[in-house]
Amino acid sequence: MSKAFIAAVIQDSIDCTGVAANQAATDLIAAIVRELKKEGGFTLPSFGTFTVKKTKARKALNPRTGEPVKVKAGKTVRFKASPNLKKAV
Repeated sequence: MSKAFIAAVIQDSIDCTGVAANQAATDLIAAIVRELKKEGGFTLPSFGTFTVKKTKARKALNPRTGEPVKVKAGKTVRFKASPNLKKAV
């Protein structure tokens, strides 16, 4: 799924211009990112839950050279599907 696909669905659903649908898709994605940063996660009913998880610093191997490399601690987004979504798929 891409932003263009979301914009096309919005455009077909509410019969608006492509520019307006693209802006709505951009605003939707920005709102999701803002909520993840602010609250650390959010739930879309009947779809699933997005959460931000911290990752620890670790050592890894460079696949090309085999040399050990340090990977910094960071954050990642996790998704857990709702039971309704699991049934539908």
